[in-house]
Amino acid sequence: MRTRRLTRALLACGVAAPALFILVFLVDGATRPGYEPTYHPVSALSLGDRGWLQIANFVLTGLLLLAFGVGIRRRSHTGPAEKWGSLAIAVFGLSLLLSGTFVMDPMGGYPPGTAPGGGTDPSWHHVLHDNLGLLVFLSVPLACLVFARRSLGRPGGRGWAAYDLLTGVAGLGLLVVFGMAWETDHPFKGLIQRAMILVDWAWVTALALRLLTEMPHDGHRARFEREYPVVPDHPGPDRLEIPEVGPSTRLG
Repeated sequence: MRTRRLTRALLACGVAAPALFILVFLVDGATRPGYEPTYHPVSALSLGDRGWLQIANFVLTGLLLLAFGVGIRRRSHTGPAEKWGSLAIAVFGLSLLLSGTFVMDPMGGYPPGTAPGGGTDPSWHHVLHDNLGLLVFLSVPLACLVFARRSLGRPGGRGWAAYDLLTGVAGLGLLVVFGMAWETDHPFKGLIQRAMILVDWAWVTALALRLLTEMPHDGHRARFEREYPVVPDHPGPDRLEIPEVGPSTRLG
């Protein structure tokens, strides 16, 4: 029972992680002086005086996603799809965590006072951040495709399989569009990235909820006690009193 509860708690991290990440960057981005959410990427929030908040958001969300990946792996009767899917989610979480560790360079006019364009010679941590970001946005579509196969093998899973496939294709498409917008310094590149995040992160939440509902609840004992209630220790109107057999009541 404790093992099952731990697995459920780990799977619940997949519900908490997207909500935490999106809430923090939406609120923080809307209240930052000089920050334009429709133009600047989410990673730019790691810069400036309040940069520690987004860095912590990256790290904490990454840890929650790693825990979610462990929860998927711990589920009983896991097949190849869940094993590879849990690995993709773990890569997602680890890449996000490290993205917060290796901060991007100031660019695009943020923080205030930075030149509008990017530097001609990016730092090593900026290059690492870019590559880790690519892993972040590739791992989720990969997980979608893996779990689509799992959904097809389950009763009534065609709807989920369609959602998995659509999310995977949409995530890859948005990644290509965002890459083009980034290279051309499109004024809405931040908005495109946020759309990609919402599509990918919403699927992670739906996956976590789906796996949680599939797990048997620890209610077997409760159902047993409802069907076969325990006799109370004290006499009551519903208690059947069985007299003790004494010498006067024995036969013979």
